[in-house]
Amino acid sequence: MIPRELLAALRTIEIHTARLANENLSGTYTSSFKGQGLAFREVRPYQMGDDVRSIDWNVSARMNETFVKVFVEEREMTVMLVVDLSPSERFGTQRAPKTRVASEVAALLAFSAIRNNDRVGMILSTNQVERIVPPKKGEKHVMRVVREILGFEPRSAGVVAARAPDAPPPLGAQTDLKTALEALVGVARRRSIAFVVSDFFAQGYERALAVAARKHDVIPVVLVDPRDMELPDVGLATFEDLESGESVLVDTSDPHVRASYADAMKKLALARSQAFLKLGVDTVEIRTGGSFVKPLRDLFARRARRMRTR
Repeated sequence: MIPRELLAALRTIEIHTARLANENLSGTYTSSFKGQGLAFREVRPYQMGDDVRSIDWNVSARMNETFVKVFVEEREMTVMLVVDLSPSERFGTQRAPKTRVASEVAALLAFSAIRNNDRVGMILSTNQVERIVPPKKGEKHVMRVVREILGFEPRSAGVVAARAPDAPPPLGAQTDLKTALEALVGVARRRSIAFVVSDFFAQGYERALAVAARKHDVIPVVLVDPRDMELPDVGLATFEDLESGESVLVDTSDPHVRASYADAMKKLALARSQAFLKLGVDTVEIRTGGSFVKPLRDLFARRARRMRTR
């Protein structure tokens, strides 16, 4: 039995994102991604200007007339959504928590895919791969993808690795993007478009991302909340690490404390951006307080322009 609140959220997302996929992304999505290659369609008589390399010599010999092969792009593709639902994704101080934004992004991408007759699959992960949804078509399947995200309950809380008493908790103690990306490589046999939706508060995933990017068209979708990047001045406050469960008392009125935090987070974001740049993957940043449509539309437009100039 699906809870009433979940049904209401699903209905809202379905109505909103289906319309957005039609109105905002239908054209740019199609022109942003290449199909799997060329498929033979037919032969037709040679016309002035045709490439002589496309002449079908066997048919031409039988018909005593020059014929050329006609190919069309094999358009059908597979879109894989790799969605991080580790505890840090429950955080959000603006319009919605990251989990809700992730479900909206997944719905919009999935609706855009099925509008172009592409298949959609999904991998949900925390500190382990929680669920794999095989690629399929159809609006019912899209809503299953969204329902899996919104109604997600982890199989286990996981175990945080032991460390020295005075050492800080590791970044993303309950996040294992490495295993999720390895699952992507193992599950998706054919080259796919893979959107990795996460706040990327994780460690040790870079090599797995590089391997996945060699096989698939990988696009990191980075979810960002303003409070990820800077602390508010609210005096003495207790902060809890959602992944390790540890709490710390911080004097946020101290400008040095706030500056140190902001500097650390900028360095983390810069290192992440440099890693993506080194791999040559496209990436998009989506903020919890802003539009999730415009960044994706801009991403698709950039890719479409790049393809036209090749």
